[in-house]
Amino acid sequence: MKKYNLDVRGMLCPMPVIKAQDFITGLLQGDVLEVVCTDPGAAHDIPAWCRVHGHSIKEINQGTKELVVIIEVGETDE
Repeated sequence: MKKYNLDVRGMLCPMPVIKAQDFITGLLQGDVLEVVCTDPGAAHDIPAWCRVHGHSIKEINQGTKELVVIIEVGETDE
C-alpha cells in the first residue's frame, strides 16, 4: 500500500472528482489517496463517485476553508 496526495484546491465541480478519478486510474488496490480541496460540493461528489466505482472513503475532514478526503482504492479493472 502506498499513500498519495492530490491537491485540487481552487477547482470547482466537477474537477475535484475528475482529477481524483484520473489519479486513481494509475493506482493499485489498497493504495490510499488524500484529496485536498476547497469545493464544498466535493464532500458529497467524491464519496458518491467512490461508491459507484468500488473505492472506500476512509475519512473526511471538513475544515472552514479546506476539505480533506481519504480514499482507499478498491479493485481495479486493470
